[in-house]
Amino acid sequence: MLNPQWLRSFSALVDTGSFTRAAERLSLTQAAVSQHVAHLEEALGQLLIRRPRQIELTPAGRALLDYCAQLEGAERQLHARLSDAEAEAGEVSLITPGSIGLALYPILLDLQQAHPGLVIRHRFAPDPEARDAVLQSSYELGLVTLKPDDPRLAFEAFLEEPLELIVPAGVQVAGWDDLARLGFIGHPDGQAMATRLLSRWFPGNPGVRALPVHGFINQIGLILEPVARGLGFTVLPRHARLAFARQEAIRVVAGEASVVDQLWLIHRAEWPLSARAQRVVAQIRQVCTGNRA
Repeated sequence: MLNPQWLRSFSALVDTGSFTRAAERLSLTQAAVSQHVAHLEEALGQLLIRRPRQIELTPAGRALLDYCAQLEGAERQLHARLSDAEAEAGEVSLITPGSIGLALYPILLDLQQAHPGLVIRHRFAPDPEARDAVLQSSYELGLVTLKPDDPRLAFEAFLEEPLELIVPAGVQVAGWDDLARLGFIGHPDGQAMATRLLSRWFPGNPGVRALPVHGFINQIGLILEPVARGLGFTVLPRHARLAFARQEAIRVVAGEASVVDQLWLIHRAEWPLSARAQRVVAQIRQVCTGNRA
């Protein structure tokens, strides 16, 4: 690897056009700047053509100057990413379950539009993947439904996400037989969610597995489409229901006993959140708590 001080001397020499002025800029002696350039030429070949009152770059010299510019740009980007003082620029990375992700992504885009210096990177993922991504520092922030017990993770209660029984608009549900007539629209977490909710609402029922299944879809943004078309019912977290565009085509069935998941915000415990991540967390918390319905 080329010595950074040699590169700084070369860049200053090209910029000022003089060994003397380059030495003054860097608070070095002229002999030191000459020595640095000589070391570079030993490694890379002739970089300069020295004339009485000017210097001229060889093709190797131009290539090295481009390399110096790339290093300077990379250093600026590094400082920008590491700066805790900058709350409106740089990358914020967040990994979440799909349901809350549907609600959060438009908020994140609003933030990016308001602050073009922000770069938002968001991924939908189940708990194990989200936890591992934060532990491996590939994402700065994560949301999970299970309270973590890893000492490397800092966590805090972030949002509550109730489960909802959702049926086609106009459909009334008075008992288990009504659900059996409707049929179940399944999804990857459907049986587990439906079991948790319906076992409290209809104790002694035959179980979700006994219900006729009228469809299955693994894309969370589409799960309510068959419900809206009258093909069955499903159970989903509230944020997934709120993100559905055709609210007039579905109905949430009210029940006496609620089932609520606690969402936990996680990040690495060994270092603090960046200022921009703190800003994003505050914004999504404010919007999501204000949108409870």
